[in-house]
Amino acid sequence: MTEFDMLVRGGTVVDGTGAPALRADVGIVGDRVVAVEPDLAGTATRTIDAEGKLVTPGFVDIHTHLDAQLAWDPVASSSCYHGVTSVVMGNCGVTFAPCKPEDRGYLAELMESVEDIPRDAILGGLPWDWVTYGEYLASVGRMPKGVNVGGMVGHCALRQYAMGERSMGKDAPTADDLAMMCDLLDEAMRAGALGFSTSRTYLHRVPDGRPVPGTFAQPDELFALADVLGRHGAGVFESASRIGEGERDDADVPLTRAELAWMGEVSRRSGRPVSFGLTQHDSRPDLYQRVIEFAKEENATGAVVRPQTTARSVGVLFSLDTRSPFDRAPAWRELKGLYNGKKITAIRDTAFRARLIEEADEHQPGVDLEQLFVVTHPSGARYDLHPETSLAAEASRRGISAAAAYLELVLETNGEVVLSYPFLNQRLEAVEDMLDDPLVTLGLADAGAHVGQILDASQPTFFLTYWIRERERWSVEQAVRRLTSDTADLFGIADRGRLAAGAFADLNVIDWDGLHLPSPTYEYDFPNGSGRYVQGSRGYDVTVVNGRVFMEHGEHTGEFAGTVLTNRAIERADR
Repeated sequence: MTEFDMLVRGGTVVDGTGAPALRADVGIVGDRVVAVEPDLAGTATRTIDAEGKLVTPGFVDIHTHLDAQLAWDPVASSSCYHGVTSVVMGNCGVTFAPCKPEDRGYLAELMESVEDIPRDAILGGLPWDWVTYGEYLASVGRMPKGVNVGGMVGHCALRQYAMGERSMGKDAPTADDLAMMCDLLDEAMRAGALGFSTSRTYLHRVPDGRPVPGTFAQPDELFALADVLGRHGAGVFESASRIGEGERDDADVPLTRAELAWMGEVSRRSGRPVSFGLTQHDSRPDLYQRVIEFAKEENATGAVVRPQTTARSVGVLFSLDTRSPFDRAPAWRELKGLYNGKKITAIRDTAFRARLIEEADEHQPGVDLEQLFVVTHPSGARYDLHPETSLAAEASRRGISAAAAYLELVLETNGEVVLSYPFLNQRLEAVEDMLDDPLVTLGLADAGAHVGQILDASQPTFFLTYWIRERERWSVEQAVRRLTSDTADLFGIADRGRLAAGAFADLNVIDWDGLHLPSPTYEYDFPNGSGRYVQGSRGYDVTVVNGRVFMEHGEHTGEFAGTVLTNRAIERADR
């Protein structure tokens, strides 16, 4: 009779491969799964009753910016509330290593400018006990971690280290500059980095308004850096790419086609996959379809180029703690300056509320109210962009102005109502179209970034509750595969993303019928009292990381079993 450290009994196992679900037990010894079979015979130190529940691998989130947050929030909230057990940091070219001591402030300011993570929190929250990327990974390894953490090396940091102020310009690096960047990347890959990331979009800028280092990099520079990955036979090349920028319509897109062409060449010459973000916007409603076609053309000639998108719209959140659509009016600006519960008290005052309504009616709102959607509903958070859930529709139903309707929602929810203004993936049918293509991966959740503006770290729960349970758009097996083995395999994360003998014991026990996504809340729990949006869930009975129960019914157990994820070359060397 086998002795297990943990035995998950009687659940419906969805193993992460897309194979049909089966009723089975999962036996765990140490940090590994040792058996997935019906009716395992044996005893266990802990037995988890999973009867009537789904048992899945832990979810693998490949697009986060938790680089700073993990230092003061080792559970990686809000990701930890949504079944995520492994995360990839260092996306979009912005990382904190390699870093000379004199550049710490600059990299912190760059991260704040690009990803909306407070500079002071970064400088005060991180130990900054590294120069090289390998030293940075060692520092991350010393931190307590609830989840497994891997990272890519950012182009911005490489350029700043090698070129200093010249990194910001359009001039190509000198031969010595490029050799230094390649050497730094080589050191990072030998230390276990999961790849390299760059930013090409003009939207990413440093505090003085200039595009971030690497924006203007020519293909030869990108090829040289990709060749480093090729020599190691490991790692992903990730890009925040210049899709549709500088072009007027979807029919004539030579710049976008050229962007996909260099990505294809990067992949072919290095033998490594390229991943890039892809979203839909109503100004160019069908461009995403052309981009997917271009990626397939590159892949037909030997490349592996994979777009990644979100499971829902990316929307700026409006709440009493952050912003309202009426902040152009003086009374609303006055309201915005109140803190410590004084806002809701002011709104309850009849005279001040009348002034808010009157002045809002005199000023143009900051957004289209027909495209501003109410997220907070009694049944849970809604992101389906249904016209009837817009603030304009809510006002029409109540027969009052939009400002008056918003204030009534604030009072009815005791200040908790949240609205969303989608600025990417503005049509869910486009999201559905992208997700229906097996080439497209789930990503762009941006956990840890834009903390006072958006919150998409909850997308695994939205994906499962909306697209799978409510809409029945794909099977549970395929949905879990998209959240686990598909992302883990793309980034070369070994022995994760599947429930099978020999795999690391990362798993979720999920109450499928009870899975629920509440509305985000705004919390002041970052260093120096900085605020951010947080979103929990219900229905994840247990989340296990490396054989230890990490989360139980939405609460951290106190376990920190997370480890540093390393690339395949390191894994091969260790074996």
